[in-house]
Amino acid sequence: MNKIIKKISLSIAIILIFAGLVACTSNGQPAEPADHGANQEQPQSETPKLPTTDRAGNEVNIPEEINRIISISPSNTEIIIALGSGDKLVAVDKHSSDIEGIPADIPQFDIMNPDVEQLVALDPDVIYATGMSMAKGNDPFKPIKDLGITVVYIPSSSSIEGIYEDILYISETLQVRNKAVDIVNDMIEKIDEYREFGSKIENKKTVYFEIAGAPNLYSFGSGVFLNEMIEILGAENILKDQEQWIAVSEEAIVSENPDVILTNVDYIANAVDEIKIRSGWENITAVKNNDVYYIDKDASSLSNHNIIKALDQMARAIYPDAYKK
Repeated sequence: MNKIIKKISLSIAIILIFAGLVACTSNGQPAEPADHGANQEQPQSETPKLPTTDRAGNEVNIPEEINRIISISPSNTEIIIALGSGDKLVAVDKHSSDIEGIPADIPQFDIMNPDVEQLVALDPDVIYATGMSMAKGNDPFKPIKDLGITVVYIPSSSSIEGIYEDILYISETLQVRNKAVDIVNDMIEKIDEYREFGSKIENKKTVYFEIAGAPNLYSFGSGVFLNEMIEILGAENILKDQEQWIAVSEEAIVSENPDVILTNVDYIANAVDEIKIRSGWENITAVKNNDVYYIDKDASSLSNHNIIKALDQMARAIYPDAYKK
C-alpha cells in the first residue's frame, strides 16, 4: 500500500510540475520554420550549423563532436535512441531505465536532484535536461555549466508542433538532421491519415482521459498535445474548455457523461476495472457500454515521436469499428 501511495504522489507531483513548466516551451527557439518537409534537409556538402540556444532559450555552446551523452529525461532519451545515438549514452535518468536499448548497468540519476559530482566524473560532452529539473526554483546543473560542460534544456512540449521541433533540434545538436526529418515526416504522414478520417466524423464521441486516478483525479484541457490527438481523431475532450493539466472532480465527470473513458494510470493494478466499479459512475455512458480503455503510459505521456503509438491506441478505443486491424 505504501508503494502505491508513493507512486500516486509521484505521478501527481510530476503533473503539477509539468503544468507549471509547460509555458517554458514558448521561450524555446524553433529548430526550423513550421514546414518540416524533406526539402529542408541540410545539403550534404555543407557543414551543419549548430544551434546557439537550447529549447528553453538559454545560450549554449554545442560541441562539434559529441561522443558521450547524458540524458536526464525519458522523452529525450527515446529521441536520442531513435536518432541512432543511443550507443553514445553514458548515463540516463531513473525513469529512462526501462527504455528499450538502455543497458541495465548504465548509471542512473534523479531528475529533480542529480548528483553533480558523479555527472562530472562521467565526462559528458553534453547533458540533455528537462525543465522539470528546475521545478524547485534553482538550476541543479549550474555547477556543471560553470565547469564548461554543455547542458541543453528541452522543456516538455505541449503541442505536436513543439514535439516536431524538439526532435529536429536534438538532431541538429547531434548533426543527424536527415534522420530527424524522416521521423518527423513519418509522424506527419500518419497524423494526416488520422486527421482525414477524423474530419469526416459527424457524430463526435466525447472522451474523458484520466492521467491520475481516484481519489485525486487529474486530466487536461486545451493546450496539451493529448487534447490535439483527441480532436485529430474526430472526438471531443469533455474538458476542452479548460486549459492545460487540471485537477477534476468525480461529480464533474459524471455530469459530463463521456462516451469513452481512457486512462494511462499504471500505478493501479487494473485502472480500467477500478474506473468501472467506482460508486456513482455506473450510469456514465462509457461505463455502461464497457468503453473504458488503457492507453500506454509512456507513449501518451512522453512528448516525442512515440505519441503515434498512443494515437493509434486511442483511435481503436474511440472508434473501434473504423480501426479493426
